[in-house]
Amino acid sequence: MSPRRVVATGTFDILHPGHLYYLEESKKMGDELWVIVARDANVKHKPCPIIPEEHRLQMVAALKPVDHAILGDKTDMFRPIKEIQPDVITIGFNQHFDERTLHLQLIERGMAPEIVRIGKYEDGNLCSSRFVVQRIIDVRGKKDEDRKSTRLNSSHLRYLVCR
Repeated sequence: MSPRRVVATGTFDILHPGHLYYLEESKKMGDELWVIVARDANVKHKPCPIIPEEHRLQMVAALKPVDHAILGDKTDMFRPIKEIQPDVITIGFNQHFDERTLHLQLIERGMAPEIVRIGKYEDGNLCSSRFVVQRIIDVRGKKDEDRKSTRLNSSHLRYLVCR
């Protein structure tokens, strides 16, 4: 009998407990957890990732629940799914996928994995990369009168990272 494969996808920029919760819950649904890490160029629904794709891939691959981690395809998000042939695809609580639409798109490509949306991790307010970035700006970016440093804001940070 072949292992029950689960695929989880995401950007995984600045890992936090919400990411770990998503992956732990995903792993519970099968024997093998495959994680597809979004390519930098494919992240269009939010600011570009702060951490480069290869580093995000390394970090995700090192997490205990993850059996396999790969980068997504640059042109076809369904290509890695077709290669993996998962039994289950999990979606994070805040991912912008409609389960019904995704299900139909998969059927059109000859695949019919179960699609499960994982609930929100409720312990703490730093369970979003966006919130972690804002916290860094708030704590480390404040003007220091003694050192005459300037305060960083999100547009500065985006400029530095997305050059």
